[in-house]
Order: sequence, then C-alpha cells, then structure tokens
Amino acid sequence: MKNLLNVAINEVGITEIKGIEHNKRILEYAEQSFFSWIKDDETPWCSIFINWVAKQAGLDTSKSAAARSWQTVGFETQDPEPGDIAVFWRDSINSHLGHVGIYLGFSKDGTRIYVLGGNQGDAVSISAYPTDRVLSFRRLTNTGSAKLPPSPLRNGSKGNNVVKLQNALKVLGFNPGTSDGRYGNKTENAIKQLQSTNSKLNITGIYNASTKKYMETLLANKG
Repeated sequence: MKNLLNVAINEVGITEIKGIEHNKRILEYAEQSFFSWIKDDETPWCSIFINWVAKQAGLDTSKSAAARSWQTVGFETQDPEPGDIAVFWRDSINSHLGHVGIYLGFSKDGTRIYVLGGNQGDAVSISAYPTDRVLSFRRLTNTGSAKLPPSPLRNGSKGNNVVKLQNALKVLGFNPGTSDGRYGNKTENAIKQLQSTNSKLNITGIYNASTKKYMETLLANKG
C-alpha cells in the first residue's frame, strides 16, 4: 500500500478555512472523486478524502461520503499493516456515524490507533482514535486492474512482478501482506493457501506456471 500512503502523506496540512471561504484543495478531493455536488469544506469529508486517495492510487473506492461505507470495500484483515483502512464507529456503534482513515499503527499500550486521514481536526493530519471503536480493518484491492506477472516467482524474489502477484492475491481474497515487492513468508503462505484450493496443484508456495494458469481462471471468473 506504499503508493496509497505516499499520496495521502503529500496532503498532510490541508486545512478547512473558517467562514464563507473554502479550501480549494478540499473541494478538489470532492470534484475529482464522486462528489461534485459538494461545494464547501464543512461537509464531513473523511470518506471523501479516502475515496480521493484510493482513486489516485488506483485502488477500489466506496463511492460514498459515509465513513462506514468502507466496511464493504476490499477485504477484512485481522493483521493490519500501514496503508490498510481503519473504520471506526462514532457516537454509537449502532448509529450511521463513523470515521475512516489510513492505518499507521497502534500506540505502545494498544489502546489507541494512529491513522492518517481527512477531516481530523478539520485537516489532513495524523490522529489517534480509541482501539475499542474499530469496526473493521480493510485491505484495498483493485479488481479491475489485477495483472499476473510471468512465472516463476518464489520466496526471495523481489521487484515489480512480486507487487503484481501480491495485488492479484489480494483480489482473490488471499493475504500476502503489504504489496512491497518482497516475496517473503506471508506471500509464500498466501500462495500455499491458494494452491490448497485446487487438488491438481502441488502445495509448494512457489508461483509457477500451473499456479498462474489457475489464478488466471479465478480472476476471469471474478471479473
């Protein structure tokens, strides 16, 4: 998720303007996403910002200004990594209100979660939220642009082809960890889990020609 984080970090410091004037950059977040009807910087914009960031990074979006809409995007992970999406409840767990931001990490005592997001103190900033308010951690994918790299790849492989493989695994619901271009144990285990769903494949953890062909079939069916 490095690209998503890079996009968001470059926006830190963008702040609402009090009064009748509005920050043009915040209006651009809305205009360039799915919210051309928004003409001010007072409308709650945490989800608008994450939609803009995800779109810039080429990832799936919620297309909704509601923070909790992100509970339906990507897939849930119990082992969040920087760049995943954190969805929180606000006021009441049973209300429609919430907040959404990009997960950065837990506090040392585990009671708070640091997220980079919009509309945090009326700005794009890094803020901490109570851990007990988390509804879901989501790992974003891009179903429409999943492209498989050439085979073979294995534990120890590095580079953009590994990133492509990791992104494709996420689309198919297997967790290779962060798409960092390093074929480590998490990516190997994700390949093993995928191979275990097809009795004709040997469970080797190696992305080989037969595994690639199987993934091509799965991705075609998903599309």
